[in-house]
Amino acid sequence: MNKKLITVLISLSLVVPLTIHTASAATPAPTIAILDTALDSSLPAFQGKIVQEVCILQYGLCPNGQSFMEGVGAAAMSANTINLNGFDHGTQMASVFLKTNPNANIVFVRIIGDNAGVRQPAGEATVYNALNWVKSNASKYNIQAVSMSQGHHNIGASGTDYCPKTPVTEQAVKDLIAVGIPTFFPSGNGRDYTRIDWPACLDVSISVGYVDQQNEISASSNNDATKLDFFAPGFFTTAGPGNILKNISGSSSATQVMAANWIAYKSAKPSFTYDQILDSFRKTAVSTVGRQGTFTKLVDLTKALSYNSIEATVPAGPTAAEIAAAKAAADKIIADKAAADAAAAKAILQAQVNAAIAAAEAQYQIDLKAAQDKLAATKATWLAKLNG
Repeated sequence: MNKKLITVLISLSLVVPLTIHTASAATPAPTIAILDTALDSSLPAFQGKIVQEVCILQYGLCPNGQSFMEGVGAAAMSANTINLNGFDHGTQMASVFLKTNPNANIVFVRIIGDNAGVRQPAGEATVYNALNWVKSNASKYNIQAVSMSQGHHNIGASGTDYCPKTPVTEQAVKDLIAVGIPTFFPSGNGRDYTRIDWPACLDVSISVGYVDQQNEISASSNNDATKLDFFAPGFFTTAGPGNILKNISGSSSATQVMAANWIAYKSAKPSFTYDQILDSFRKTAVSTVGRQGTFTKLVDLTKALSYNSIEATVPAGPTAAEIAAAKAAADKIIADKAAADAAAAKAILQAQVNAAIAAAEAQYQIDLKAAQDKLAATKATWLAKLNG
């Protein structure tokens, strides 16, 4: 399997431009690179937030008829197709990310092809080339993290070194780490408590499982006690294509939460290195429990930002004012998320109110017509009797 994937990789990599861009004079807002299915960029919450769209496909064609496209509309699909067979997943993931961290921007990279409405797989070639595009363009867009809420469970048997050997993808992740950019992958939702999906199982990646509304590990979340790095919230009411609200859950959502928290941390403490940020999250993770057991891996952004031990290793440590500013930034993120959740709940309630009123109005019209018909019939009967 891997030999085949690597062969495809070599051919596909020849058509993906990897020109390295330098940052402009004005540094853009911190940005996440989301690798997923497709994007409906028309959503109100996305306005001013999608700084670039890219399409890199191993199977299927981009909107320009090629296997690579960059620019407005590159990640788009038709309104009829994007809501079929899971293509709405990418729009939902972008929504979850912005709900968690509304202060960041998004570069969206479409990696899932379309064959007459059927999703085509993203093999190693696609993943590798997408990660390399991110590295080449990281400075231009100020990309500070990568999230790919896709994966596969076609892996080895439990109790073995089950994770597929994909050295080119592993090297692409390492290359991003070298410039301070983490790559987050979901553990998967297959109720497997000894193995997690590829590429989350790669040791160089940051793998994420999910917890429910009570911060307990979901029974569906895949787990591997030695390979899984973090748990994060995975239940959301979020917007999909057409701005339609939908309840979703899974390690895909948790992956976006973890990436959003990383960027929030980096924004609060820009001098911290990859290793320092990762250490802060690991040292401050809280305990959570599920069918898989008890694990101290639930991410807590507020605790991570308040973690002082690692700060002592930074030559020019943050001042009290900087710590206060970091806490204020974290509080703002939490407040913004609460406001977004409240707005989503209100929108759902408004829709229910509108539907109830419409139903009552329709029933009123039916009842009114029935009463009018009965009155007319009564009049006709009595007038007939009167006129003999």
